Amino acid sequence: MKHIHFIVNPVSGSGTQPIHQKFLKRFFDEKHYVVVVKYSDYKKHAIGLTKSSIAEGADIIVACGGDGTINEVASCLVNTTIVLGIIPLGSGNGLASNLKIPIRIEHAIDLIKTASVKTIDVGCVNEHYFFSNTGIGIDAQVIRHYENSNERKLFSYLKSSFKALKSLKYKNKITVEINGEKIQTYPFLLFISNSNEMGYKISLTPMASLHDGLLDVLIVPKMTFLKVFYFGFLILLKKPHLIKEAKRYQSKSIRIHQADDTVYESQIDGEFYSIKSDTINITLLKKSLHVIY
Repeated sequence: MKHIHFIVNPVSGSGTQPIHQKFLKRFFDEKHYVVVVKYSDYKKHAIGLTKSSIAEGADIIVACGGDGTINEVASCLVNTTIVLGIIPLGSGNGLASNLKIPIRIEHAIDLIKTASVKTIDVGCVNEHYFFSNTGIGIDAQVIRHYENSNERKLFSYLKSSFKALKSLKYKNKITVEINGEKIQTYPFLLFISNSNEMGYKISLTPMASLHDGLLDVLIVPKMTFLKVFYFGFLILLKKPHLIKEAKRYQSKSIRIHQADDTVYESQIDGEFYSIKSDTINITLLKKSLHVIY
């Protein structure tokens, strides 16, 4: 008997997903599967639910939600033998899209039943895991505004981007240590990616891979407003590499330090975080998560 636990965020995306015990019985024969469904009620609740599923002997734990829900579930499974399944219910669904997991729920369930288990790399920023990307700068401010909005659609993301640009301030100079080089900058964007997609089919690191043992790093310094809008236009055209000010790296580790503050406003897999430290250490854990895709 295979034990499969579904951790469902009921408000992901449209909030009208049908994942419940009766629905899942259509797909999982009771002779071969034990199916458990749990619902998260608040941010970080999925972490506790996943830990209880681990203690209950789950073989597969399926994260049903957006990138934030997937992060909470997957973070508990790093360096374990328990397998992560994904049913993408969010708005952006960056990781699921990168793994080519279908948006349609029935097809995603079929994949969980039939697809093979593979391993992917995992990023770590101080004590937090990330599976798609993390960053400080404009992306974190966009996420902060996006989380404060009541909508989870692309238009809301674009509105949040304009709000972030209007209020953007270059407060602190940071030092980035990467591949033996020290870079001092007031960052418009410092983006570290494990995968090649942010969500909504948008990519800042199109060459990034979940399997290459490297993180892709994009550093964009302080720019004029005209340059910022040009950069945004290039992102929409999927040609962000054409901005001349940007520097790109690949590395297994990055160290970020700021002398004038002990808080970083950041985003981790599309969730806003305040990291209380003057130093951030970002590392890669190669092939440390088992995923069905």
